[in-house]
Amino acid sequence: MPMPTEERVSQLVAGLVERRGFDLEGVEISTAGPQAGVKVVVDSDAAVELDAIAELSNEISETLDTAGDFGETAYLLEITTPGINRPLTADRHWRRAQGRKVRIKLRPGADSPDPSGAARFEARIGTLDGAVIAVVLGGRAKPHLVTIPLADIAEAVVQVEFNQPSPAELELAGGIAAGKPQPGAAPEDLSSESESEGIVE
Repeated sequence: MPMPTEERVSQLVAGLVERRGFDLEGVEISTAGPQAGVKVVVDSDAAVELDAIAELSNEISETLDTAGDFGETAYLLEITTPGINRPLTADRHWRRAQGRKVRIKLRPGADSPDPSGAARFEARIGTLDGAVIAVVLGGRAKPHLVTIPLADIAEAVVQVEFNQPSPAELELAGGIAAGKPQPGAAPEDLSSESESEGIVE
């Protein structure tokens, strides 16, 4: 029996994810090994609790089993939140990453706010105002706030930090997004896995 597509699984689980107060960030299906892997990535403006992830995992598992798209194929379901290096592609991603350090690549021809004129640079994410994002340049030594139109950004990826930022940087950035961990802190593992045999009803 053919495997369901990622689009099909997204359609099956989108309503459950939304009712739990999450955004569905993506679905990945892998077929390597003796069983299939189904990874559902969710996120939220508020802090994500492990209990809520576990409850959502149970609901999604029941929904997939009832739909029967996997037939007799065993699958391992994983519900998780986005990794720290997830590209920022939507407004909500920028809001939730406020206070984080980000590696930015500008589109060709875009004016660089970096003093060197570089098209690639690191900054700390500030507040989002419509189609413009405020970022803090200069690091600990000379932090200062600039703005960049989102349309000028070709790629932005949050960077892993091992040290906490300076208070001056965080103040200019407007603090850390509510419910999100402090930069430099060890990330909490919020993934939940459950194994199902893909029962056909």
